Amino acid sequence: MSVNLGTTYLGLQLKNPLLIAGCSLTGDVSGLRRLEDAGAAAIVLPSLFEEQIVHEDIQISQVQDFGTESFAESLTYFPELTDYHHGPDSYLETITAAKSAVSIPVIASLNGSSEGGWTRYAKLMEDAGADALELNVYFIAADVEMTSEQVESQYLALVRRVKQSVSIPLAVKIGSNFSALPNMAKRLVEAGADGLVLFNRYLHPDFDLERLETEPKFCLSNPDDLRERLRWIAILRNRIPASLAATGGIHCGGGLLKALLAGADVGTVASVLYKEGIEQVGKILDRLTELMEQKEYESVEQLQGSMSREKCPDPAAFARGNYMKALSSFPSQPI
Repeated sequence: MSVNLGTTYLGLQLKNPLLIAGCSLTGDVSGLRRLEDAGAAAIVLPSLFEEQIVHEDIQISQVQDFGTESFAESLTYFPELTDYHHGPDSYLETITAAKSAVSIPVIASLNGSSEGGWTRYAKLMEDAGADALELNVYFIAADVEMTSEQVESQYLALVRRVKQSVSIPLAVKIGSNFSALPNMAKRLVEAGADGLVLFNRYLHPDFDLERLETEPKFCLSNPDDLRERLRWIAILRNRIPASLAATGGIHCGGGLLKALLAGADVGTVASVLYKEGIEQVGKILDRLTELMEQKEYESVEQLQGSMSREKCPDPAAFARGNYMKALSSFPSQPI
């Protein structure tokens, strides 16, 4: 049986549902070619950060206002631009180079948390040739005076601002820390999101006991991370008019199949490539094809969302109803 892996994401026709998430592997042209050769259907470039753009603007202003001492303290708020892999201008050059190097869609990425002049780079990314844009909203509500309504309003304002400046599709990558996630998803789409990427993985600080300092630590995902994505994608499938991407926890063909069954249009990978190598892309797709043949699915479109909440014979599995069942089934003695 011939299996059709084609799918649609953000209006883009893709040869299969496997994307490469924004990471260092997608940051250079040679890496992009290898990922395309391995079978990737599209790639997301590493993010251009709000801080990078703001910092460069401050540096330009500092030169223009040399001697005025206008920025006595403010310059220390931002890390050195050399700490990042790309400045704003070189990032735009990377988009252009990527489009010339590969035939698969190239999705640019903006990472920020607030409205501001930096969002003009969304249009510049489009002009550089990006096929779509992923807005990676990374915001920690650490202010005790800030309400959930204010947090949500900040997200929505940022999405509207970016969407107003581009005509290419816009995906919004968010975390899961919303008290009413389905409603927030609906409002993000109303604000202009053409797709949602679920979920962002926040960095959590650790303590260095020798130096008594905090230190950020980035941990690769593991397959258990996928379950949270499955739950919410299954709940959102066909309830909002937007593409859905699962990111975090897909490490094998079975994981990708689960994401599609829940209702994702695509799944993205990165961590497994660091662990197993770029050739894992082909292995994931081969296993996906094998599993689809075993289940007699002829296409990705046929299976997408077949285990979403609206089609699941046990919709309580996605709500509180299964909580007691799960606990009662756990062994009463240590394993």
